[in-house]
Amino acid sequence: MTKVPLTTRKSRLAPVLLLASLIVLGNEALGSDAAANTAEDGEGAPARSLYLQLNAVGLDPTRVFRVREISLDRPAIHITLEDGTIAFTQDVMGKITGAFFAGEGEVLLVPPNDVERRSMSLFTGMAILEERFNTAYFRFNDATAAKLEPGLRAPEDAAEFVARWNDTARTLAHADAMRLLSTFSRMLPPADAGAFKPSAAAASDPADRLFHARLQGNKLGAFDIFFDATAGEQVEAGQAKRTQDGNLYFNVWTSFAIEDAQKPKAAEDSPPTRMAESAPGEDPVRVRSYAINARVKPPKELDAEVQLHIDVLHSGARSLVFELSRYLQIQKVESEGKALEFIQNPAVEGTELARNGNDLVAVILPAPAHQGHEINLRFVYAGEVLAEAGPGLLYVGARGNWYPNRGLVMADFDLTFHYPPGWTLVATGKPASVSTPKAGDDQASRWVSERPVPVAGFDLGKYVRATASAGNVVVEAYATAGVERDFPKPSPQPSPLPDPALRPGIVNPTPVPPLFPSPARNAADVADAAARALGYYADRFGPFPYSKLALTQLPGRESQGWPGLIFLSSYAFLTTEESESLHASPSHALLDRQIPAHEAAHQWWGDLVTWSSYRDQWFSEGLANYCSLMMLQEKNPAAFREIMDKYRRDLVEKDSVEKNLIGKDLIGKDQAETDLANTDLKKTDLLETDLPKNDLPKNDLLKNDLPKNDQSGNLPKDAGPVTLGSRLLSSEFPKAYQVVTYGRGTWLFHMLRSMLQDAGAREPHGSKQAGGDDPFLKSLRKVRERYQGKTISTRELLDVFAEDLPRSLRYEGKASLDWFLEGWVNGTSLPRLELQSVKFTPKEKEAVVTGVIRQKDAPEDLVTSVPIYAVISGRSPVLLGRVFAAGAESPFTLSAPLGAHKLLLDPNGTILTHPR
Repeated sequence: MTKVPLTTRKSRLAPVLLLASLIVLGNEALGSDAAANTAEDGEGAPARSLYLQLNAVGLDPTRVFRVREISLDRPAIHITLEDGTIAFTQDVMGKITGAFFAGEGEVLLVPPNDVERRSMSLFTGMAILEERFNTAYFRFNDATAAKLEPGLRAPEDAAEFVARWNDTARTLAHADAMRLLSTFSRMLPPADAGAFKPSAAAASDPADRLFHARLQGNKLGAFDIFFDATAGEQVEAGQAKRTQDGNLYFNVWTSFAIEDAQKPKAAEDSPPTRMAESAPGEDPVRVRSYAINARVKPPKELDAEVQLHIDVLHSGARSLVFELSRYLQIQKVESEGKALEFIQNPAVEGTELARNGNDLVAVILPAPAHQGHEINLRFVYAGEVLAEAGPGLLYVGARGNWYPNRGLVMADFDLTFHYPPGWTLVATGKPASVSTPKAGDDQASRWVSERPVPVAGFDLGKYVRATASAGNVVVEAYATAGVERDFPKPSPQPSPLPDPALRPGIVNPTPVPPLFPSPARNAADVADAAARALGYYADRFGPFPYSKLALTQLPGRESQGWPGLIFLSSYAFLTTEESESLHASPSHALLDRQIPAHEAAHQWWGDLVTWSSYRDQWFSEGLANYCSLMMLQEKNPAAFREIMDKYRRDLVEKDSVEKNLIGKDLIGKDQAETDLANTDLKKTDLLETDLPKNDLPKNDLLKNDLPKNDQSGNLPKDAGPVTLGSRLLSSEFPKAYQVVTYGRGTWLFHMLRSMLQDAGAREPHGSKQAGGDDPFLKSLRKVRERYQGKTISTRELLDVFAEDLPRSLRYEGKASLDWFLEGWVNGTSLPRLELQSVKFTPKEKEAVVTGVIRQKDAPEDLVTSVPIYAVISGRSPVLLGRVFAAGAESPFTLSAPLGAHKLLLDPNGTILTHPR
């Protein structure tokens, strides 16, 4: 896997696994340490004051009304308040930002395509969400309250209603506070405003529209619906739910973009002119470079000063949101030497929630950002972000992001570190000159990125170093003498039985004490393996992007790739014998040995070329994995088939073993990419508070009693297609992300390569004749050349492969792989293929073969390119060609050599069919 910032690697917030107990966050959760600011009082800290209001705004006793048959509509969302009472929240900077409803209502949400309808059905049992509800909490930043006014009537019990629901409303307000801060911060006075009076129009940018409904459904329980016009996917619905083992997930039922949401209709009270705006999902700023000066104090502490140079792409932003480990406390943020306000959410005391991820940090700019300008920020912070796993073995990434970031954006990095003598530090980039410390002082090292890269990291340990080379590229492996403290202990091995003739009377062999693994002992082998992988890939995809590659030992099963730096699992340093001593299965041992090659491939696919959105992340893992297996296939075809068969089986086994996959993906650490100021803010604490039912007694109103989910009967393949990304991780399928992304993703590339190879071999002027090149690798070189330093979408990737598509792969005559995208990439099926009605008709020089391919356990519109071979006595099976199986039955006609007497469907197993 490729190491990424904890929640900054996809274009939206993905489902998050929380290993913490449910907590209730209200105003008391914020506490006095909720934000570090430039001043202690509210007058000198207007952003903090604004955030506190948004975070715990209550109901207004003077704004309680009876409602009947009124609607709240957003694109694809229709909510009807049939009969009940609604109370609006108190003003924040002169605007109403929410409401609480109790009564009878109904919601209708229509997903736009088959993928989203299948996802909705998986969680709710219905392809279209149609649910009645009895309570609802709404949050918005537009004129929703004013539009509802004509349908409002005088209430009968306003005081009683507010008394009952006010505390609930205040608690639920927390979930949207940070997102709303990005809207209302535009109303804050500039730093040099003097007697400034905020204007409501300043917060009425029609391009910034948020609507969040938390509904208590009669059948589905509490769930959430969002419309956020600034997000890449503006509509989303989902629900927090627990698994049987107590882990909490946010199940994303559906998420999709609205085509006309980029230019929403202006609100009636909008200003006549507007500032330059960004497209939905587009970050209004971009971090161009980082200069980080850090002091590392093993085993836990890090002090850092970070300079960020930021380009403003679109005008209007007043607050910028970053992510930073919850273990790191910001001391100050400055711009041009002047202190800035910032808001940093702390963990709730007594919970582990904050220890499993990052804080969101909002920095308030002195004035609204202007397109074309540059913003320079300086962060100073410190904390215990490192974790000690064993003697001289640290885990830098265990506790979140070590520098503030806004997501997956190519940037330059200049890193300087100070650390004690006796330790070795390795970082992203190329070593640069640094002043030599005096005797007894800390060591110092500097690392500068050779090209813009999406992320940067470092590792520190008491390592033994081994080196190898791949052409001009130096490969270094760094490992400690021992493994982490919780590493499994190998079993004692019996000594060889002695010869009874030499030593009579000895019956039972004496167990030999186990030899504990020593990564340092095997570091040279790891460096050699990585060097071979770099050479293999460079010959096929183009030169290695950097001048050196370092591999450092990482505690646990996870491996993480950074540009020019790989954190390699301790398990990857095991020999075959050591792996077997831990009772690893043969396939598990094989996959452990593939880790260096897998992570090396990420240097091209994931670091040099990265994905556009969470829906495209699968290609990075699937392609890196497949590239490593191509090496294995050339060396050991039987082992390659064993792993591919395992991936096939995993998709249809209820309890597929996660640990047998390469690099257990830190899904909690592979979250959202560039929408931190948008959708990333909306579920910050969404999982933590259930919405009470209208008929519950008051002392149960804040009780989060989520039903435990029964995962029995669910197959990983049914979790969804690879393009759902981290949405595959859910309470229904806790392990599906691994199985689908790595397993099915790898199979998709194997199918694509096999199709291109077969078709090229049969084409009279195909790729094989144009230099004898592998057409799959030829297309990958194009991808590298065009998209290095850029992002790529799944469709863009397949379009490159389709450019030289052989005629035999042009379904319905179209030079397109849309059939593969829709049926296989966006599909989940593992069809069963059968031959029927085969007939050979000899002709003068060849035979004509007819037959029918039956495709079972598959959607009616699934199209599969099926290779058909002929069996001829005394010869190996002969490829006759590929036939499109479309639907349940597909007749075909092919030519075969005389003497052919039998046909075989895909005898080499190149199609992801159901296991036999």
